[in-house]
Amino acid sequence: MGKQVLLVGATGLVGQGVLEVLLGSSDIAEVTALVRGPFSFAHPKLRVLRAPGFSAAALAALDLSGLDACLYCAGPLPLGMTEAAYSEATVATLARVVDAYATANPRGFVAYISGMGADPASRLMPLRIKGEAEMALAHSGLAHTSLRPGVVRPLSGIASPHRLRRWLYALAAPVLAVAGRCLAGVFTSTRAIGECMLRLVLDDRGRPAVIENAGITRAARASG
Repeated sequence: MGKQVLLVGATGLVGQGVLEVLLGSSDIAEVTALVRGPFSFAHPKLRVLRAPGFSAAALAALDLSGLDACLYCAGPLPLGMTEAAYSEATVATLARVVDAYATANPRGFVAYISGMGADPASRLMPLRIKGEAEMALAHSGLAHTSLRPGVVRPLSGIASPHRLRRWLYALAAPVLAVAGRCLAGVFTSTRAIGECMLRLVLDDRGRPAVIENAGITRAARASG
């Protein structure tokens, strides 16, 4: 029987790649996309749940039972955000979603897209907040893994919902194609992240607390 997966952040750059891999796997029975706003993509294996603002009340009203894993790929760009706003959008939002998921699935598993260099003691605000998010997940009581990708190369026509990111990726595409093959410790791809997450869903033996960028690539190759 295939796995039932909750995907948070399906409209983002990473989330699109993860969704593509999940829907293409015969080991996944259904993907439930948890979204805040409109989501027009349709697929026979896809169910969509909406929770405006990912508020505690909106999440509590949803039926999240029977989901084997929660893959959390949501998160804003920190550009122009205060530390308080970025913390609310990153740490507090993750905690609310994980709490709602854990209430319905106390034996569930969460994989969280963090970032290279995440550290609650970092002097860089985005890395510090990402580290705090990892700590919040660790305190959830659920089995969990934090993935720390570096520079993510979009594949299969995937595009970032952020205009600045789209422009930067279009400009850097030739460099990313070469760098991804030469610098596995720094560069990865949307497909590699999706395959790594799929592997975590399907194989619960010895899931690590953290997977660094190079480990994402290795796990993706092993799953292929």
